[in-house]
Amino acid sequence: MQYDFVNAPDRTHADSVKWNVKPGELPMWIADMDFKTTPEIIEAMKKKVALGAFGYEFPKDDYFNAVADWYETEHNHRPYKSWMIFTTGVVPAISSIVRRISPIGDNVLVQEPVYNIFYNSILNNGRHVLSSDLQFDGQEYTVDWQDLEEKLAEPLTTLMIFCNPHNPIGKVWTAEEVQKLADLCHQHHVTLLSDEIHGDLVRKGKDYTPAFSITGEAQPNVISLVSPSKTFNVAALHAATAIVPDENLREMVSRGLNSDEVAEPNLLAIPATIAAYEHGHDWLHALKKQLNENFDYAADFIQQNIPEVRVIPGTATYLMWIDVQKVTDDSQTLADFLRKKTGLIVSAGSVYRGNGHDFIRMNLACPLAMVKDGMHRLASGISKYSK
Repeated sequence: MQYDFVNAPDRTHADSVKWNVKPGELPMWIADMDFKTTPEIIEAMKKKVALGAFGYEFPKDDYFNAVADWYETEHNHRPYKSWMIFTTGVVPAISSIVRRISPIGDNVLVQEPVYNIFYNSILNNGRHVLSSDLQFDGQEYTVDWQDLEEKLAEPLTTLMIFCNPHNPIGKVWTAEEVQKLADLCHQHHVTLLSDEIHGDLVRKGKDYTPAFSITGEAQPNVISLVSPSKTFNVAALHAATAIVPDENLREMVSRGLNSDEVAEPNLLAIPATIAAYEHGHDWLHALKKQLNENFDYAADFIQQNIPEVRVIPGTATYLMWIDVQKVTDDSQTLADFLRKKTGLIVSAGSVYRGNGHDFIRMNLACPLAMVKDGMHRLASGISKYSK
């Protein structure tokens, strides 16, 4: 089947967060695609709405089988159905798990720069952010294993939130890195919470390693959170799955999700998720081909036309991490300037902390024509800012 990655639906009057913009502005910030989702999801939703009655629901075996089948087919790891719990989203689940697993006042470890909403889930719930910053050598990011272990060993560190694959840098952690990190967490009695919402969006190279697939004594200490939301552009569907191999830890997570009322599906969550995971394989593969074309164009354009900034290579997500430190060390000021002068809206890297003040993040999950428009606006804006 041919899929349309050329025409973007007009969402300017559709309650869209991304497209709540002024005329002429181009939003390339929030992680939300400008592509229609796979047709099978739309058909499943239409069929459900046609019933005309929408009472209470709960996920059954067909839902959990669809999740398990997807992970076996796409990622070569099959979770047991008994490991899974439905939840209304990855972020609500993170906040719930922070409350349930870590005591108030404890440290929750992250690796900055990292997805900014992690900080909300930690700080809003009375815990402390503790970062083992990723090390940047000018080309790529790596883990400072000594620093990580020292911070895991701190008595007040009881939970680590792991971004797997990593947002915003687009890094896919190797199987060896995921195993080592899980082993260190287990050694120091720290629960590992792995946000895997971008796991389906590994565009090239080796696939990501779900935390639930690690082996040995550390496996009972991990929680994976997965969702079709980024993969299929269905963020407003509010559907995700917690995968927790250990029964005791799973009961704790389940109690938290239910206490916080984030464990019940809306009327479309179950059929749309099943449709995505049963019929979305070809669409996803076509999407990743389009994303690679977009990334190749943007990287080449920047190299040829904006030599003072550099793209940091990443093989996952549809988010490009761009080094602007030769232009400024204040990415928020630059982002504000770009919007004011060119209408281009990007994410300031400073919101992700760490060395993010030297970076901007751009969302390339849109038609190529839109990417080209964004690149020309970026070039114009950088030129004006530098003068």
